[in-house]
Amino acid sequence: MPELRTLAATTPSARLAAAMAAGARPHPDLIEPLVQRCSVEPDAYVRDMLSWALIRQDRSTVVDRLLREVGSPVAQARSQALHTLSKLADVRAWPVVTRRILTDRDDDVARAAWRAAITLVPEGDEDDLAAVLASQLGRGDRDVRLSLSRALVALGASATEVVRRASRSGDDRVRAHALATQRLAEDPSADSEVAVAQARRVVALHGAPVPPRPDGDTLHLC
Repeated sequence: MPELRTLAATTPSARLAAAMAAGARPHPDLIEPLVQRCSVEPDAYVRDMLSWALIRQDRSTVVDRLLREVGSPVAQARSQALHTLSKLADVRAWPVVTRRILTDRDDDVARAAWRAAITLVPEGDEDDLAAVLASQLGRGDRDVRLSLSRALVALGASATEVVRRASRSGDDRVRAHALATQRLAEDPSADSEVAVAQARRVVALHGAPVPPRPDGDTLHLC
């Protein structure tokens, strides 16, 4: 299969073409090389195409393989497996979306886990998921915080109370992030920067200013 030879080609364009070909012509022998390539592929566009190619393969076999990959010691392997599982939306994947993976120390893994969790969470488990997600409020940079806010907003009423409690946290970053999440829930189309600015003003009015970034600019919370 020519796809197998070019998945590790020097140029991203060649690897992208190989992933497209693998998706266009599914074959059982392609699954393992595609999964392995996901763990090391440096180009984001190629990684997305690898996920698409995996989705085009035999669903059951792919899900079984990706479930094992979530336990990989390689962070990119975990995040890509979760990313692809979220697209497959197979309920068999829910048991691997554990508290440990939802709080993974690698931000990319955690973000992928949050997206997968929103897709896979069974009815009745939303409150527990919301509690775990809320424990991560205040974490990471702007993109990480925005991903978490969107996940909490997607949970709807299940997240309302835990976010409300977090909005009274003694930790400035947690409180401001929770307030920004509430703004986003009230108006999902609102600019996240506006939500951040409003949250910062509320925190300031409570006498607990959010520390500025080292460069003196506004701290982006979502």
